[in-house]
Amino acid sequence: MRYKTRYSSWMTPIFGRLLAMLCLMFAGLLSSLPTDAADILLVGAEDGPGVRSFAKALGDLRPADSVRFQSLLSLPTPDKLPASSRLILLDLPSLDWRLQDNQGPATLVLRISRLQARQYMGAAQPQHFSLLWSDPQLDRQLRLTRLLLPQVRRIGVLYDSRSEFLLKELRQAARPLGFEIVTERWDNTNDSRPLQNLLKNSDVLLGLDDPDLYNPKTAKNLLLSSYLQQRALIGPNAGFVKAGSLASTYSDQSDWLAILNELLDQPPDTWPRARYPHHFKVLSNAQVARSLGIEQTNEASLATELTEGERRQ
Repeated sequence: MRYKTRYSSWMTPIFGRLLAMLCLMFAGLLSSLPTDAADILLVGAEDGPGVRSFAKALGDLRPADSVRFQSLLSLPTPDKLPASSRLILLDLPSLDWRLQDNQGPATLVLRISRLQARQYMGAAQPQHFSLLWSDPQLDRQLRLTRLLLPQVRRIGVLYDSRSEFLLKELRQAARPLGFEIVTERWDNTNDSRPLQNLLKNSDVLLGLDDPDLYNPKTAKNLLLSSYLQQRALIGPNAGFVKAGSLASTYSDQSDWLAILNELLDQPPDTWPRARYPHHFKVLSNAQVARSLGIEQTNEASLATELTEGERRQ
């Protein structure tokens, strides 16, 4: 009996310490788990396989949250939605719907261009909005130009009344790289003289993502003229690279999903007012590169080098 008493008295403090440690570990585990599932609502004008696939992919990344898609026709006004919801707008009609009311949940506007934002919202951005830009980042496009064409100095840029506001930012980004920005206003795309003047006075063209200037109707003239003058065209987007420009940065669905997943991990009041995607890729046209005498490059290596350069800034 005495042996049992000694044994029990020796084990009591050890057992207590073990129990306390287990309680702390359990409390830590509970604190690391999400307490409430977030209601994430993707909004668009039209339902379809592409939208459903995107919503499912985001839901797979966030199994603890409620991720769903609703078309505009099935939604009330934004102020009638729960304030705790998080909206992701997929197109311009959904942006129109969201802009009808200043009240409403925190909103991520996915894949909107700088020109579209200016057209829809002017210079004033509503509160609780976070804009994720779709057009390639200007300084990133310039640094891509430096990697592909290290000898060039004069960057030719076409613009019109809609895209003119981007020129100041472009010149600021060009200065530390030693580039000179040469511009021509191109209000009438049926008149080729501004394009021809620009080709004569620049080493390479940098396309702004302005659909009034760069579209299927102007593509033939732009690409053929630059080819005849042996001038590369950088950008304005991945679609133009496939048509015949040299290269561009871009973000695909996997990049956008990664960006959304990162932002949705954060409280909405910490979301950036606007952001270019830091997940991106490089697309180049090997045939155009060969015709211009440009050495073949690895797209993944270019994207990595651009990313590392941005981290050092």
